[in-house]
Amino acid sequence: MWLRSLLLLLAAAEPASTLTGPSPPVTVPLLEDRGHAVDLPDTDPRVQRRVTGWAPEQVTVALSASPTSAWVSWITGDFQMGGAVKPLDPGTVGSVVRYGLAADSLVREATGDALVYSQLYPFEGLQNYTSGIIHHVRLQGLEPATKYYYQCGDPAILGATSAVHAFRTMPAVGPRSYPGRIAVVGDLGLTYNTTSTVEHMTSNQPDLILLVGDVSYANLYLTNGTGTDCYSCSFAKSTPIHETYQPRWDYWGRYMEPVTSTTPMMVVEGNHEEEPQAGNRTFVAYSSRFAFPSQESGSFSPFYYSFDVGGIHFVMLAAYADYSKSGEQYRWLEKDLAKVDRSVTPWLVAGWHAPWYSTYKAHYREAECMRVAMEELLYSYGLDIAFTGHVHAYERSNRVFHYTLDPCGAVHISVGDGGNREKMATTHADEPGRCPDPLSTPDPFMGGFCAFNFTSGPAAGRFCWDRQPDYSAYREASFGHGILEVKNETHALWRWHRNQDMYNGVGDEIYIVREPHRCLLNSTRPASISGSRTI
Repeated sequence: MWLRSLLLLLAAAEPASTLTGPSPPVTVPLLEDRGHAVDLPDTDPRVQRRVTGWAPEQVTVALSASPTSAWVSWITGDFQMGGAVKPLDPGTVGSVVRYGLAADSLVREATGDALVYSQLYPFEGLQNYTSGIIHHVRLQGLEPATKYYYQCGDPAILGATSAVHAFRTMPAVGPRSYPGRIAVVGDLGLTYNTTSTVEHMTSNQPDLILLVGDVSYANLYLTNGTGTDCYSCSFAKSTPIHETYQPRWDYWGRYMEPVTSTTPMMVVEGNHEEEPQAGNRTFVAYSSRFAFPSQESGSFSPFYYSFDVGGIHFVMLAAYADYSKSGEQYRWLEKDLAKVDRSVTPWLVAGWHAPWYSTYKAHYREAECMRVAMEELLYSYGLDIAFTGHVHAYERSNRVFHYTLDPCGAVHISVGDGGNREKMATTHADEPGRCPDPLSTPDPFMGGFCAFNFTSGPAAGRFCWDRQPDYSAYREASFGHGILEVKNETHALWRWHRNQDMYNGVGDEIYIVREPHRCLLNSTRPASISGSRTI
């Protein structure tokens, strides 16, 4: 009798599954004010420069398109701030990585490229910035699922090499090969809440980190280092251009180095990476500081690319580059998806910044033009999961396509709750009097207007629902991160962890189950296949 009771108890403790159908909508009430997130000051030892001379700092590992290759990036030399700055010569220091299977046997060597970028403002009184020397080196011929030790820098210059670090390559590409845990975070910034998120995340020992945009929030600062929670509220009317304080990028890289030097991290751009400067240049810090498998995946763009991890094909998309059906990104995505063999990589997972299915008032339906342009294509190829950020709260959808519950639609998960200093999103568009004006919703950078009133279902004739939409399964305004554990070709466990919980606490969890016999036909499925249920 006791054994049967124990088995029933264990069965009851199992997470829910998408296989049983849509989850009833859940909103976790906000029981306490989240308050203001406070940035780490430049006096914090974790953000200060701890090396001298040409010694490397801000060391980061990123994946290439396949597990037999990886990128190592770092910075040598310090940044400069002032009215007139002279960039360092990238050729001053070599870009070399020595690596091997043991810390005392770094018998292989790879070389790469170096660059310096500047953030320039042609306005009196504003300070300009030029970076240290940024190095990117690609290691090739690696064995999958193998721990490699490495040292980066220039061995020809005394004191210009790093300590020995180590990282593990991803599992071999194949349907029965998966990493243990993939961490997913968004909108991190560099606050004390950020440090809590990162500490909770590292306690889960991820094999890979996905950062879905909004990294350092350097653009919440003036060039003199004065910051704010809301730039448009504090500075927009008093500055000739949206300023940034670029040293915040260096602070972020220094703080994150203990994580990024050992755990590969893949990044996609967010709106806070735009950072306009002289000559109408944008996204310069983002595209300079990180390495991307752009060439390897055929996109040749830092804004969108793809890569394989075991039996998962990841597609990282750009919410702030042309996503129209006539644009380069869309054409690349068509080609990339057409090459995916779902018998080899059963899982198709995408990441971008601005969510398509957020029900919070903040950024409500802001990315509608991107959804209209790309959702049908991704649906036709059986997208399983979409990770986004931007909205500073957590939300998970049921399987959905075109605002309709669909057993073959993707699960959309927004993790814009990483900890940045902007306010938490706490208001929902379906609350009385909270539905935004449709004309206020288009993304200010991309422009366009695609968010019209719903034409069917409970919200027909209106811009917002009058209750939590059926496609919204779970939403909560708390800081945190998520962990994806792909178990096999059909089952993946998703868990979201709140910062205020204990390190092993779980706020939301569900098994995401693929049904290839139902949703895929020769690796693709026309978007017109039936099985949807109108809501």
